[in-house]
Amino acid sequence: MRHGKKINHLGRTASHRKAMLSNMASSLILHKRISTTLAKAKELKKFVEPLVTRAKEDTTHNRRIAFSYLKSKEAIKELFGEVVEKVGTRPGGYTRIIKTGFRLGDNAEMCIIELVDFNELMLKDAKPAKKTTRRSRRSSGTTPSTPAAVTAKAPAVEEAPVAAEEAVEDAVEEEVTPVAEVVEEAETPVAEATSEESETPEASADEETEEK
Repeated sequence: MRHGKKINHLGRTASHRKAMLSNMASSLILHKRISTTLAKAKELKKFVEPLVTRAKEDTTHNRRIAFSYLKSKEAIKELFGEVVEKVGTRPGGYTRIIKTGFRLGDNAEMCIIELVDFNELMLKDAKPAKKTTRRSRRSSGTTPSTPAAVTAKAPAVEEAPVAAEEAVEDAVEEEVTPVAEVVEEAETPVAEATSEESETPEASADEETEEK
């Protein structure tokens, strides 16, 4: 029984399995994507990604260790050159597995395993999504408008009471002036009446003296 053993032997001996994974890793590094079964792709992922992590530091020691696994000078040159330039900035996850269905004949589950940053179609689809961000719209739309609105509303609030006070003062002046005119008109007849009354007794007295 093989309880607790997580290594997939892939129906091969140890030497056959190591040689197969070495050839598949070299093909993946040179061609950037290969088609294989899902079981082999999962084992290849565990075989290749530690080599890419080691290739981030280009030293003679790391090149010799990578060569002991790949057994190919062309694959080593490509790994420490073009592959690390594009994939080296990632903290991990250098490969992607895409399922493609089942194989005719034995019905084995097939897939495509590829290096992540070499798929141009997915990179083109990802670029517009990064450009359309909402943070810039919110920052550009809300922040400039709020101070302008505050500054625009502040003078209107200050001018309104001034205009109201001027209107009240004008109304008061208009109301006061008619009252003064009425008072003057009312005073003049009284003065005339008093003068007429004062003149009438004297005139009657003169008339009486003349008759006598």
